[in-house]
Amino acid sequence: MNLHVVGVSHRGSSMDVLERLSLSPQQTRDALTRFREHHPEAEAVLLSTCNRVEFYSAGEGSAAPTQDELVEFLAQCRDIPAGEIVDHVFRANGQEAVEHLFRVVCSLDSMVVGEAQILSQVKTAYDEANDIGSTGPQTHEAFQAALRVAKRVANETRLHQRRTSIPSVAVGDFAAAVFERFDNKCNVLIGAGEMGEETLQYLIDQGARDVRIVNRSFDRAQQLAARLGGIPQMWEDLPNLLIHADLIVSTTGAEESIVSLADFEKAEKERSGRPLFILDLAIPRDFDPAIGECESVYLYGIGDLEKAAEANRAERAEHVPDAERIIAEETQRFLAEAQHRATAPTIRQLKQQAAQLRDEELGRLMNKLGPVENGMRDEISQSFDRLINKLLHPPLESLRDQAQEGSPHRLLKALKELFRLKD
Repeated sequence: MNLHVVGVSHRGSSMDVLERLSLSPQQTRDALTRFREHHPEAEAVLLSTCNRVEFYSAGEGSAAPTQDELVEFLAQCRDIPAGEIVDHVFRANGQEAVEHLFRVVCSLDSMVVGEAQILSQVKTAYDEANDIGSTGPQTHEAFQAALRVAKRVANETRLHQRRTSIPSVAVGDFAAAVFERFDNKCNVLIGAGEMGEETLQYLIDQGARDVRIVNRSFDRAQQLAARLGGIPQMWEDLPNLLIHADLIVSTTGAEESIVSLADFEKAEKERSGRPLFILDLAIPRDFDPAIGECESVYLYGIGDLEKAAEANRAERAEHVPDAERIIAEETQRFLAEAQHRATAPTIRQLKQQAAQLRDEELGRLMNKLGPVENGMRDEISQSFDRLINKLLHPPLESLRDQAQEGSPHRLLKALKELFRLKD
């Protein structure tokens, strides 16, 4: 399994680095298209969420880009010198890459352990790569296995019981610390995507009655309001909503801030000092961080959720070992199956060729010897078998070792050339 992953996440990277590398859906598609043009024989899946940007790639031999090339490409996608991010990027390959993917899709690597959204985000990233044509045999195997692992963890553990998400932690822990109730507040949701929908559902569950939904596409705001409730409003209404809002949750996929300090200061003059709670769940941030310095404004971003997320992890800690056990089992199973797929045809062909040569030479010898007792014939045949097995044992053992390390392709090629095996 020649799978590589490079990337940054909330574990070990600052929010500034995450923001700089974050990709919108369109940027992700453009990046995969460009990668395919530069590396037509390589496979790639690009995952970009509010907590991570991860680039998965696979390929055979020289067709597979190196990890340094993947880091360089990731930096180029956002016009950043690679030297500025190289110390922040984690890298993994082979078994470590597979295990990391399994942990991510099961939400063990999430800021909020047990959150449900990461599964759909991984599936969306995989589907997008499929549509573009940047996937292949190895990424298909890895991502389809990851989805199966996530299903096992969901069905066989209690990790996802009372599912907790970033929006629920943000509203339930942070906003609830400022507002005792939401039914008498003007709540503004900016963004009608998946996270926006989950946030809206949570606000409604907490008793919110007045929820205004703002999205660049008014149709999507209308569709979300029709499904769950709320009042859809035009994007142009946002400046006025900044004046009347008590709570704002922003979840857009914009490539830059949608509310600058100057924009907010215009609204602030008409707010009469009323408290405003802003949960900026977007990466990059939707609200200029300087807005948080304004009087009576409580501005929180993804990075501020870490403490609440830590408490969440502690609550779910007892269920993590069960999930870890499943991931370990599935990783070994996946690698064993990958090893079999990679080496079995060559091993089978090599043994068939050896058996054919044995039969030819054994037949020639028996013809020369003439009548031979059955016991002696069996002894001679077994001697031929032992000789062939001893000759084949070292190369096949080396092949198995290389397969377990995830890099059998060079040795497979050598065996095919040495023994003149056909593909």
